[in-house]
Amino acid sequence: MVRQRKNQTASSKTTGKQSDKNSSSSNCSNFTNRSNNTFKGYINFWKEFLLCVVIIVAVSFSYIGYLETRVNTPYDNKRITIKSGLDVPEKFWGTYRPGTYFGLKTRDKESLVTGLMWYFPRRLKPGGDGIRHWCEQSDNLDRYGWLQHDGINFGIQEIIDSPFILTSSFAKINGGSHGGDWSARINVEILPTYSAFQGEEVSLIWYVALDETTKGHIWSSNSETTFTGIKGETEGLGEFSIKLSNHSGLVDSESFLITRTPGLHLLREVTISSLRLVQYRKDSKKRVMLAGNLLKDEEKNPNFVATQITGIVPFTLDVVFESGSFGIRERTLSGNTYTNLLNKYQMTFEEKFEEIFNLRKKGFNTKSIKFAQAALSNLIGGIGYFYGASKVQSSYTSEPVNYWNAPLFTAVPSRSFFPRGFLWDEGFHGLLISKWDIHLELDIIGHWMDLMNAEGWIPREQILGVEALAKVPNEFVVQKNTNANPPTFFITLQFILDNYENELDSGQLAMIRRLYPRLQAWFSWFNSTQKGSLPGSYRWRGRDGSTKKELNPKTLTSGLDDYPRASHPTDEERHIDLYCWMAVAASTMNRLGTLLGYDTSRYEATELYLKNNALMDSLHWSSYTNTYADYGLHTDSVTLRRPDIVPRSPNQNREMVRVVLKNPEYRFIDTTFGYVSLFPFLLKILEPTSPNLGLILEKIRKPELLWTNYGLRSLSINSPLYMKRNTEHDPPYWRGQIWININYLAVRALHYYSNRDGPYQKDAAKLYKELRVNVIQNLIRQYEKSGYLWEQYNDETGQGSGCRPFTGWTALVLSIMSEQY
Repeated sequence: MVRQRKNQTASSKTTGKQSDKNSSSSNCSNFTNRSNNTFKGYINFWKEFLLCVVIIVAVSFSYIGYLETRVNTPYDNKRITIKSGLDVPEKFWGTYRPGTYFGLKTRDKESLVTGLMWYFPRRLKPGGDGIRHWCEQSDNLDRYGWLQHDGINFGIQEIIDSPFILTSSFAKINGGSHGGDWSARINVEILPTYSAFQGEEVSLIWYVALDETTKGHIWSSNSETTFTGIKGETEGLGEFSIKLSNHSGLVDSESFLITRTPGLHLLREVTISSLRLVQYRKDSKKRVMLAGNLLKDEEKNPNFVATQITGIVPFTLDVVFESGSFGIRERTLSGNTYTNLLNKYQMTFEEKFEEIFNLRKKGFNTKSIKFAQAALSNLIGGIGYFYGASKVQSSYTSEPVNYWNAPLFTAVPSRSFFPRGFLWDEGFHGLLISKWDIHLELDIIGHWMDLMNAEGWIPREQILGVEALAKVPNEFVVQKNTNANPPTFFITLQFILDNYENELDSGQLAMIRRLYPRLQAWFSWFNSTQKGSLPGSYRWRGRDGSTKKELNPKTLTSGLDDYPRASHPTDEERHIDLYCWMAVAASTMNRLGTLLGYDTSRYEATELYLKNNALMDSLHWSSYTNTYADYGLHTDSVTLRRPDIVPRSPNQNREMVRVVLKNPEYRFIDTTFGYVSLFPFLLKILEPTSPNLGLILEKIRKPELLWTNYGLRSLSINSPLYMKRNTEHDPPYWRGQIWININYLAVRALHYYSNRDGPYQKDAAKLYKELRVNVIQNLIRQYEKSGYLWEQYNDETGQGSGCRPFTGWTALVLSIMSEQY
């Protein structure tokens, strides 16, 4: 730099012009350099800026992708249920197909499926109408259900399809390395009142099927039997054989079917399409029979084999499954051997039943005890094993996506109408199942908790596998991760702690320890996604604020469906039932954590916070009506009306629509009094000394409100929406009918308060005795009259209504009978 300055100075002394020229050139050069530097800086700035934008966009897309996958990402890779399938051989086989009248399968994702169809040839109609297979309400059977079922070894079921009565049973023997042997027996008789039908024919079809994905093969076999049996081999079962034999009576004809089916949900349709009217070789009489081998040349592996036995009533068919790995058998499990084993299992069942529930000691007669055994057995016999993936959606996925493939071991609410898993139902089921067999219940809870995703969410309705999916309308298939269901497993776990806390073995404690982190995640999910706008408040998500057809937008997530809530859903709503569920959840987490030796201070604090009756009253007590209530934007002036006819307007939709007659306002929904109003009492959140408890007990007993001779109705008679349809097509559901799960909670709460010191102890004791008797007597009476336990009961007559059989939480009548809460 110094040398350059010197040269410039010398040059300027010799020639002025040159100096000026050099000076001018130098200035231009400096300007150019500055311009180039500025331009380069400008380019670099934009390069860096664009790079930052690209990075931000990439990170954003990556994060969005992460959020999209959260809905179907498992909580972790550690399963709660560490033993299943052949690791628990005594539970490997079972009647795990609750949606069929009778069938067995294994707890294996690629299970062999077996089952029964039947029909009366004289009643068979074109199109196969008259063939029974799946439990269908439209079949209008006089009754069907398990009389006894222990959940593991045996079951006896009675099916009355007038003029016939079919008794189906099964019994198992452990042995070998593939789940052992089992046999089934189907006995067909004439009902005493239909003696004119003696000698009538009945056709039984026993089948075996494999799912499309199952590795293995099945084929027909005539060895060691007079009928066409089945032999086969799968990965889960190894080699096996199924033999059919005529235990008693006269068999008129026999035929078989070998074919392929496109899915387990189409077995009946495939069977119907294969029936042929043929001339039977023995007597030249034409009969409807299965068509034999229907495999095409290119189809070498059948996945559906069936045997049809047509007998003269009365007759009995034995079906014997024998595992190839069983070892040496002294006798085949048929004939008298089967009869003796079944009798042994029955005797053990009856002894265990009385030991646990003490009904005979409580003075119940034989008829009432048989009813109680049937209630338990139908719940236990309704346990199914499902495998597949739910359809789920989050706010980050534009379309529904598949959950991961997983198994579910669960009871079902109704074999005919709801043959699948429901989250809030299962918590009620567990109150009875855990009393019968705690191992069974912990197995069920473990399977449900294994369905938790990374967010701590569990889909509230489980529709796994083609058979389950075939029974569900499309609108209910997709589960949204914003929507909850009451966390009833917390009351199941409370019940387990109350009854078994000092008896839990090391394996059960280990299972609860594995369960605890998921329960923490579940609690946190509720506490964050279902919180309300005010501290301590909670709100059910999933209500449709834009509906034009519903009189009151449903709250399916609460489990109480059409029970009236705020007429106009907003974010400011507060739901008293969810508040109480969260108080119970916090209490249970506190107890479980203490049992396991963990720090439970935050759950203890939450429990104390939510059980503070002053807080609950500030959020939910209406001093105007002296009731607990939801809060929200509401008007009672809502009705359904049919739109006016628009002249010359073709294809008008004149379906009734909702009309709001008066603007809503923020208020307590206190003109509605019913189940939701009772939740602080039902879940025992109310202090025994609270004057509000006295007011609730007083209201419960009033016939113009909730009291009936059959149980507590769901909605008071003077509520604006009592027994009102919610849409033109939706009849009332939780708007007056009597539901046994809530009546169980009411009886349990009355028992609790009748044993706590306080000014209302005697009132609670009196109501307890009355309500308990009303519920028990009506359910027994309706069972004897109709043959079923029902989904709900009419509040005016006590008659069963809704779907049947409903042997999920209605079976809690046994807990009420035995006074085990």
